[in-house]
Amino acid sequence: MPSYDDDLRLAHVLADTVEPLTMGRFRATDLHVDTKPDLTPVTDADTSTEEAIRAQLKRARPRDAVLGEEQGTEGNSERLWVIDPIDGTKNFVRGVPVWATLIALVVADTPVLGLVAAPALGRRWWAGRGTGAWSGRNLSGAKAIHVSGVSQLADASLSLGDWRDWAEIDRREQMLGLLDSVWRVRGYGDFWSHMLVAEGACDVAPEPSLEVYDMAALAPIVTEAGGRFTGLDGRDGPWSGNALSSNGLLHDEVLARLAAPARP
Repeated sequence: MPSYDDDLRLAHVLADTVEPLTMGRFRATDLHVDTKPDLTPVTDADTSTEEAIRAQLKRARPRDAVLGEEQGTEGNSERLWVIDPIDGTKNFVRGVPVWATLIALVVADTPVLGLVAAPALGRRWWAGRGTGAWSGRNLSGAKAIHVSGVSQLADASLSLGDWRDWAEIDRREQMLGLLDSVWRVRGYGDFWSHMLVAEGACDVAPEPSLEVYDMAALAPIVTEAGGRFTGLDGRDGPWSGNALSSNGLLHDEVLARLAAPARP
C-alpha cells in the first residue's frame, strides 16, 4: 500500500499556514460577507484561505490537481487535492467556533488522506490510508482515535445538522422515525458530527445534502477510525451528494431506515 506520510505532513503545513489567516478574521468587526448564487455565505476569509492553500500546493505539488469550494477545479491528475477553506461558514460569520479547514487528497477517485483543522476549538483530526486516525493539536501531540462499540440503535447517540434539510430529499418521516429510535439526539452539525463519530463520542451522523469538498476529508478519518462513511445510497466515500458516517455496527440498519420512499 502506498504511503501518504509526506502528503499528510504537507496537509498539516497547509493548515499551519492558513490558521493565522482564519483566526485573524474570526469575529473580526470588518469581516466582509457576500452571498453566492446558491444563497450560501462566503467571506473574505474563505477566499483568501483557499488562495493561500492553492498557492502553496502549486509550489509543493505542481503536478497535482486541486478542487476547492470557492474556485472550482484546476489541473488534471489522478491526484486531486480537495479543499474546503472554511467548513461551517455560517458558524464563522456568527462567531460560533464550530468551523474548520478541510484538506483531502483523492487518488484515482479514492480519498486516501484527510485533515480537519478546527483552530477555534483547538483541535485537529487526520488520517492517511492504512495508518489509522488521529487527533490532537498537531502531529507531535497525536492520539489515536476509534469509533464506539455501540451495537443497538436504542443505545446510540446521533448527531445531525439542520433538520429542515431532510424535507428537501423527501425523507423527513424516515429521519423522524430514526430519531425516535435512538438513545440521544444532538445537533453538532457540519464536520464536527463526523469527527465525534470517528472518536467514539457519537455513533451515527447522517446528512441529507453535501458537496464533495464537504466530505472528502471526513471519509478517510471515519474509516481509518474503524467506522463507515457512505452516501445514503450505501456507496462508499463522498460521491453521493449526502452522507452517513457511523461506527459501522449500526450502518446497515440506519441506511435501511433512511431509504428513499417507494415510488407508486
